[in-house]
Amino acid sequence: MKILIIHGPNLNMLGKREPEIYGSTTLEEIDSALVTKAKELGVEVTFFQSNSEGEIVSTIQDAMSKFDGVVINPGAYTHTSVAIRDAILSSGLAVVEVHISNVYKREDFRQKSFVSGVALGVISGFGINSYFLGLSGLVEHLSNQ
Repeated sequence: MKILIIHGPNLNMLGKREPEIYGSTTLEEIDSALVTKAKELGVEVTFFQSNSEGEIVSTIQDAMSKFDGVVINPGAYTHTSVAIRDAILSSGLAVVEVHISNVYKREDFRQKSFVSGVALGVISGFGINSYFLGLSGLVEHLSNQ
């Protein structure tokens, strides 16, 4: 089973950016830990990070023939991108949306997601564990299909 993990805008700044909200773990450390978790689950993971909405859309479209599912942290595009939502919807892939922070405890604009309505599920507020929970849930779902 192959899973694509997409990190959206500004996630390349993890470890430096607002550590009081996002913690001190870097994106590279998250990816490394996800490789370990994927091995435990018996799946293969591939990572993609972009600050560009169009690149994320193209990556989702390209994933259709290469991956069984997607874990995505759309970052700020969560609240603004109909294009990413439509790419997920048209891909037919099982997608889990994850967020490091609890978006529902933050600013009002962060509490609306364009992605959630087309995602299999949403994990939010567990720090980097949100990624592990999202990956585990997606693998469990795909294994039961």
